[in-house]
Amino acid sequence: MNNQAVNDKSEIDLLHLLKVLWHRAWLVVLVMLLLGAIAFSYAYFFITPTYQATAMMYVNNNSISSSVSEIISSSQLTAARGLLDTYITILKTRTTLELVIEEAGLSCSYAQLSSMISAGAVNETEIFSINVTSTDPEEAAIIANTIVKVLPDRISDIIEKANVRTVDEAVIPVSKAAPSLTKYAVIGMLIGAVITCAFIIILDMMDTTMRGEEYLTQNYPDIPVLAIVPDMYESKKRPYSYYYSSYGRSSSKSREKR
Repeated sequence: MNNQAVNDKSEIDLLHLLKVLWHRAWLVVLVMLLLGAIAFSYAYFFITPTYQATAMMYVNNNSISSSVSEIISSSQLTAARGLLDTYITILKTRTTLELVIEEAGLSCSYAQLSSMISAGAVNETEIFSINVTSTDPEEAAIIANTIVKVLPDRISDIIEKANVRTVDEAVIPVSKAAPSLTKYAVIGMLIGAVITCAFIIILDMMDTTMRGEEYLTQNYPDIPVLAIVPDMYESKKRPYSYYYSSYGRSSSKSREKR
């Protein structure tokens, strides 16, 4: 019985909080729209847009015989895919990136160029993509194509019989990669909703005002209610003395009947 009472009380408290949030829904929506607009404006006016150019290359494992009749085993394919990590590591080395800087005529440092480049396998195949992110779309395409040009010779100098071929060269991107204005707006709205709901709930939990007979019976079930003060709300149609005047008229009418 005690556990059932606790569960009922917890359910009533949850319903009460939902009602409180529903009554303040206009405030939640208002703050959501405000923070969403602020986040959108921040991304639009203060964040520099970036563009991403992508080139693709193919890794050929020379341990696989060139004979057409030979069956390629899964271990050979795994070995070819395993070379991807080696080639990507060579791509990110200081010497390789300095060759790219010299070939493309860039003015950035090795560390800056390294932060602009990312690479990885495409759908677990022997093809890997080289992604270059820059605030200048033409620069991003130039760097990606320069890497495609420099990397095969660089890998051949390090790994004997290495074979890397170009699958797709980079083109100048026409759409920006970041920031996403929609993403920033949604994040701002979510933050606004969480903050506002938490603020409303905390204020309600800190409020110790007696809210009527129902509030007393729910929160203090062991204490009986001895009396209830009537609501004498003052309004234009019903002034503060309305309760007493109506009570006086009803009393006089009852006396006349007697």
